[in-house]
Amino acid sequence: MKMTALVENKAGEGFTGEHGLSVYIEYEDHKILLDTGTTGLYAQNAVKLGIDLSQVDMAILSHAHYDHSGGYEEFFAVNPKASVYLQESCRENCYRNSQDGKKYIGIPRGLLEKYADRFTYVHGDMQPDGGIYLIAHHTPDLALTGQRAGMYRQEDGQWKNDDFSHEQSLVFETSRGLIIFNSCCHAGADVIIKEVRQRFNDRFVYAIIGGFHLKDIMNLGEEGAARVRELGESLRALDVPNIYTGHCTGIRAFALLEEILGGRIHYFKTGDTVIL
Repeated sequence: MKMTALVENKAGEGFTGEHGLSVYIEYEDHKILLDTGTTGLYAQNAVKLGIDLSQVDMAILSHAHYDHSGGYEEFFAVNPKASVYLQESCRENCYRNSQDGKKYIGIPRGLLEKYADRFTYVHGDMQPDGGIYLIAHHTPDLALTGQRAGMYRQEDGQWKNDDFSHEQSLVFETSRGLIIFNSCCHAGADVIIKEVRQRFNDRFVYAIIGGFHLKDIMNLGEEGAARVRELGESLRALDVPNIYTGHCTGIRAFALLEEILGGRIHYFKTGDTVIL
């Protein structure tokens, strides 16, 4: 498997980053696009990297936030064929607390209707093709995690704590074990690993790739640092040998995780290509 960060918060040499995430994945005979960042910047970086997005045959939306769905118009303009798989609960209805009240952080408004023929809605777990799986959350009470993060969905005029039912993991079977992509890990990276292991009868997880949603947590001072360290210890106990993170993890949280996890954790920045 080969993966390339088309866009991420931190830029590698010769590239421009943004707050968002987009990853290009080659797996067996598939070319897969996971998310599209906040703007069309990922597509510009793809050209620099010699990646032809018109050849993508499968696209995945990890969850219903703007910094992962903002560049689909650019994708659809160059690729007329690939379906975008997303959880059926994905709507244009996600918000978070801000100084000015609840701020919209969802999919660009009107996108799902304008390109309705390009989206394939998934109910729970799904296997789009051999060795490729989409895994929904199975952990109960994730709305408490949403409440703690100050994140909401608006449904029928009512505010609901986000339970991240619109979030999914992209999982691959390989000869070395399972490889998990979860772009923001809102439920917790450790929770996601446990969910996937349970779904696959406790099979070995060789790698996890994605943001860990820790950047804002670090603003809580020592309380935030303690929560990051707790996650680091949990990840160490789960014994996943390859961890690639960035985006919403944040530089400060990454440094704390690196103290605990050492050489098994790596920052996955814009322009990086990794073969697993």
